[in-house]
Amino acid sequence: MDIASEMVLGTGGNTVDTETAREAPARSARELEQELEELHEAYGYLLDQKNALEMRVRKSEERRRALMHILADLNNLNRKLADQRKAMIHILADYEQDRRRLARQTERLDNSRRALMHILQDSHQSNIRLENSRKAMIHIMSDLKETTEEIQRREQELREKQEQLVQAGKLATLGELTTGVAHELNNPLNNIGLFIGNAIDLIELNVVESDPERVLYELQNAMQQVRKATEIISHLRTFGRAASVSYEPVSIGQVIQSALSLMQEQLRLREIDVQLHLPQEQLVVRGNAIQLEQVFINLLTNARDAVARMPRKAITITCTRQKNLLEISFRDSGPGIPVGLEQRIFDPFFTTKEVGAGTGLGLSITYGIIKDHQGAISVENHPGEGAVFLIQLPLQ
Repeated sequence: MDIASEMVLGTGGNTVDTETAREAPARSARELEQELEELHEAYGYLLDQKNALEMRVRKSEERRRALMHILADLNNLNRKLADQRKAMIHILADYEQDRRRLARQTERLDNSRRALMHILQDSHQSNIRLENSRKAMIHIMSDLKETTEEIQRREQELREKQEQLVQAGKLATLGELTTGVAHELNNPLNNIGLFIGNAIDLIELNVVESDPERVLYELQNAMQQVRKATEIISHLRTFGRAASVSYEPVSIGQVIQSALSLMQEQLRLREIDVQLHLPQEQLVVRGNAIQLEQVFINLLTNARDAVARMPRKAITITCTRQKNLLEISFRDSGPGIPVGLEQRIFDPFFTTKEVGAGTGLGLSITYGIIKDHQGAISVENHPGEGAVFLIQLPLQ
């Protein structure tokens, strides 16, 4: 038999080429090497992805620590608020003394003016009396000048102290909002931890290679919660800073919604239903957005406390246009104001709340801010059915 055509009997009587049988193990080894290289490449890619994800987790942890520091700053701000309240009481005491002093100086100014009129009437009677009157008039004019300068200085001091009082009231309101804001910050923090935990679980289960979009979705959700917490803190900083006295066009709808965003967590925890009715058109007034937001937060806080023990807890905010005036009403479903106290609720330090539950400054500061905006505020009392605070502001 020829060697070139040598055949080998196979299993079942089939013949297999000897040369083909030798090449089969060689091809299997090459395929295994190629698959091994692909596995090495895939393993390297997974290591890169794992390192990137660990870096993102570390960054998220650093942001969480930053948020914890911010919460600690809020606690420090609460303690400073107590000191501010004590300083505010001293400021109001000085304010009352300055007001009395100003009344005495005004009376002195009126007496000086009357004396001057008498001197001028008697000046024609004699030349001797004219000389005496002239000397007296010089002294009176000097006193008038000094009194006028003193009045102007006192008015400036009163304006500065009024601004300090408004800022102190704002800090007091911010202190009351701390609990609700802490809850509102806690939600995105919990969500961040949940989303990051899901991403870690997916990585540990080797889902990154088969479904990378799922891991990316979890991380994007975590970043969205971080942005939400950042917006809350930014809003608090804006509200807490001292407001300038400048006035500019302000959209009332945006200011009301901004105030509701700070109060919504407290209202939700107390299960209070808030209904907001805004017209289709954008209503614009000339004013200070931060001061107007403080007004709306004060009214929402009073309404919140009024409905706290009622079976039906509801607050209704309505904005309407009446010719050139904007009317904003805050209606609550509380028990109403005790009869006979409607005219006193805007007085400083007057409150119907329990001792330690309020400073009595919210409505007095609200009254002053609305007056500074050339507006008016009034209250309609419905005993047993709640109260309605009505604000009127001139439209831009």
